[in-house]
Amino acid sequence: MPIVHDDVRTTGIVTHERYYWHDNGSAAGTRRSDGVVLQPGEHVESPESKRRLHGLLAATGYLDRLTPIAPRPATRAELLRFHTDPYVASVAAVEGWAALGTSAFVGPGSYDIAILSAGGVLAATDAVLTGAVTNAYALVRPPGHHAEADRAMGFCIFANVALAAMHAVAEHGVGRIAIVDWDVHHGNGTQAAFYADPDVLTVSIHQDGRFPRWTGQLGERGEGAGVGANINVPLPPGSGHGAYVEVFERVVVPALRRFRPDLIFVACGYDAGAYDPMAHMMAHTGTYRAMADAVVEVAAEFASDRLVVVHEGGYSSFHVPFCGLAVFESLTGEPSGIADPFNEVAGLPYQDLQPHQAAVIDAAAAFVDDVPTSRGESR
Repeated sequence: MPIVHDDVRTTGIVTHERYYWHDNGSAAGTRRSDGVVLQPGEHVESPESKRRLHGLLAATGYLDRLTPIAPRPATRAELLRFHTDPYVASVAAVEGWAALGTSAFVGPGSYDIAILSAGGVLAATDAVLTGAVTNAYALVRPPGHHAEADRAMGFCIFANVALAAMHAVAEHGVGRIAIVDWDVHHGNGTQAAFYADPDVLTVSIHQDGRFPRWTGQLGERGEGAGVGANINVPLPPGSGHGAYVEVFERVVVPALRRFRPDLIFVACGYDAGAYDPMAHMMAHTGTYRAMADAVVEVAAEFASDRLVVVHEGGYSSFHVPFCGLAVFESLTGEPSGIADPFNEVAGLPYQDLQPHQAAVIDAAAAFVDDVPTSRGESR
């Protein structure tokens, strides 16, 4: 049954000090320091950008507008809805520091933090689906959208969003779920989880070929009954505000409206920002506000406002907090009155949609008519 909310929109937030204690070890960017040519330093996936986002919310008083949601660890059974038992066991058995899969590391206590991260997203989902809050933001770490059933990848250990979507179906009977991933890297783990499922629409907007290099192409559209329920928009490097707005107007919003979801998740990475060291895009605060506004509007139209935003990547510790604040403003419907001090990037050349970017968006938009409109069917 749809949840009817009061006129006042309530936004929940999940976070925990333990999330900031996940330790990737010393590194030079993403490479583990070797003591020979790679000077020890901080791993690029540090807690700093997430901690500073929470700090900005607290320091400005905006945190007081949000409803706290307590995280809890995901259970083994919940993890096994997607991940294999040997993989979960292998993560749990790690002691000290270890490399897992491709570009993923764990340190002491990382397993407990990772299941708290996944469980935090489950708690946010429960709060939204029971009507405790209108929508929710899960400020969790480690991230999850690259994690596959049997391996970690790209800083991700467990597939936070995919597990939450499966939880929504299993525990709340949600029929149709949409997942919009605007992290600059392709959401390969989420795609794999639902590639044959016509009842979960997955849309990923990412820099073409950045990571993983072998996934996220236009032709990856699902398989079996799920054909049409997976859309990739691999934008060229250098894409800015105009390209992202065009993707939402031409692809994301039409696909969501055709699909008519009962619940929407956003895999919310901020690494498409112009200051991010892990990609080559030009998004700014207004870009994230525009994308979040669009999803909030569709959630109100079809999903009784039910929307869960899950923090993924974003590695510019000084810029992520302001991009995140813009998303919170969209979720709550309340402006903060705080200007982004780094927003001069909005005036840089080539922020407008470019012809080579439009060509990719045109190709992706052609697939919108194939999005399933009812169980396993399209019209």
